[in-house]
Amino acid sequence: MTRIQRNVSITAVVLALVAAGWWFTRQPASEAAPQPAKADAAQPRPALTVRVAAPEPAELPVTLAANGNIAAWQEASVGSESAGLRLAEVRVNVGDVVRRGQVLARFAPETVDADVAQAKAALAEARATAADAAGNAARARTLEKTGALSQQQITQYQTAEQTAKARVEAAEAVLAAQQVRGRNTQVLAPDDGVISARSATVGSVVGSGTELFRLIRQGRLEWRAEVGAAELGRLAVGMPVRVTAPDGAQVQGKVRSIAPTVDAQTRNGLVYVDIPSVQAHKGFKAGMFARGEFALGKSVAQTVPQAAVVPRDGFNTVMVLQADSRVQMRKVQAGRRMGERIEITGDLPAGARVVTEGAGFLNDGDLVRVVDAAPAEAPGVAK
Repeated sequence: MTRIQRNVSITAVVLALVAAGWWFTRQPASEAAPQPAKADAAQPRPALTVRVAAPEPAELPVTLAANGNIAAWQEASVGSESAGLRLAEVRVNVGDVVRRGQVLARFAPETVDADVAQAKAALAEARATAADAAGNAARARTLEKTGALSQQQITQYQTAEQTAKARVEAAEAVLAAQQVRGRNTQVLAPDDGVISARSATVGSVVGSGTELFRLIRQGRLEWRAEVGAAELGRLAVGMPVRVTAPDGAQVQGKVRSIAPTVDAQTRNGLVYVDIPSVQAHKGFKAGMFARGEFALGKSVAQTVPQAAVVPRDGFNTVMVLQADSRVQMRKVQAGRRMGERIEITGDLPAGARVVTEGAGFLNDGDLVRVVDAAPAEAPGVAK
């Protein structure tokens, strides 16, 4: 073998050894490379970053909800007391606020004025006749002892005197009646209130007793709440009530009276709740349907932020944080609300902490990462 051939063989052996050494040194590194991925798989990442809080006691109002109709406290029917007179003027319309004694309408007074004048003339004639009869009776009494007149004639003069006096009294009564008719040509408001209906028409001739206006006395309305027989015993006169109109307007009223009977068909009793001035609360009208809540008192309850309660499959649920940073879904009953907090009742463990932010994005058993939240004081906390 020549020197050149030996050099080539030596070079090939060296390259083979170098290649083998590189292969053996590279192999452990390649096998160790997947190990970080296995470590990541052994430690799953949290599904969500959340905030948690423990349920807090709060003093919440106890209420009783009911429905009912709004009606006038009392309605006055204002009618005509004069028959056969023409309505000459109507001064008010529906919705007007009126005062007691205010003129609402006026009838044409010509016919009544003529009757009053005739009654005055008849009274004057009766008084003149009575004066003449009294004079004759006085003269007859002076002649009674002289025998110039018989006893029968004297009695006739005295009877004529009494008859004339009675005719004067009758004429005075007729005049008084005609004067009353004259005053009745003006239709007056019987009380303060608001005109709720008007049937008076200018130019019409109405009979006695015909209704011309309806008046909500003193502008007062009432809510007639229908309450079940089992709940009536919890209510009392003077109890505050919050009434809500269909448009959302609210007003504070109070219980005026409770019906002594219960409807045999519905088994509900009526509770009458006073509503203040009609004009001050435009959203409330007689005949309107409304709902309300009777304030029965207060009680202490466990509350959580409203965001912690999530509806799922027809139930209200909360996510309870476990010791291993996973969450467990628990069914709860949602109750009263105050501000941003809601009452819950359910089988929660002692010292439970519920997810207050992000609960709607979690499923039962999810791993979470908890961040601290600034503590918020529950409203009305019992101390």
